[in-house]
Order: sequence, then C-alpha cells, then structure tokens
Amino acid sequence: MVLAAVFGYFAFTAFANATLYYLTVDEAVAQRSELVGETFQVKGRLMPDSFVRQEGSTLARFVLQENGAQLQASYDGVLPDLFFNEHSEVVLLGQLEPSGNFLTDQVLVKCPSKYQSYEPSTGQSDRQ
Repeated sequence: MVLAAVFGYFAFTAFANATLYYLTVDEAVAQRSELVGETFQVKGRLMPDSFVRQEGSTLARFVLQENGAQLQASYDGVLPDLFFNEHSEVVLLGQLEPSGNFLTDQVLVKCPSKYQSYEPSTGQSDRQ
C-alpha cells in the first residue's frame, strides 16, 4: 500500500513538471517583464512578410501575431513546411530574451482545421 502511494506521488509530480502550457502572443507581451528568462510555449500566427532567413544559414527571424500583439522570434534549424501557411497556428518553445526576442528551441505547427463548427438542425432534414 505504501509502495503504491509512493509511485503515485512520483507519477503525479513527474506529470506536473512535464506539462508546459502555452500563452498566446498577446498574453506573453502583456506579461513580458515576468517572463524574461523563463522557458514557456507561445502560440500565434506568422505575420505575413515577416520571415527572413540569414543567407547561408539556418537562422531564421520572424514575427508571430495574435489579437493585435506581435512578438519577434528567432529559430536556428529547419522549419516544418506548414510553417508558411498563414492559416496555421504556430506554437514555439523557448525563452524570452531581455531584448524582447523569443529565442525558440522548438517549432510546432498545428494544422489548420478542416472541420466547421456544429450547427444544430433547424428541424428540416440536413441529409440529402
């Protein structure tokens, strides 16, 4: 019984420490002073025409936007193909530098949804 409780406690603390929530760009910008140097995830959309890759390098700079706020970000590596889709949501993992740049260690691109929200039937048959 005691052994099961110990394993349960370790499993709970390991899961709690492994969970990283993300902030939207506007939330991260609003909390900028508290987030400098912290590792966290941030979600937004690629701002059109903001992507610049350093010539002869894998270093890229770009801007994410969400709800009117913008966040400058940089990533050194190969980016997923869907990254350049203006409808995709991008989730970055990294740290906010004192300069305000988000230094990204990992880029995750969420596929744009192909589904529409459910609308209740008006009483007429929706099937044909």
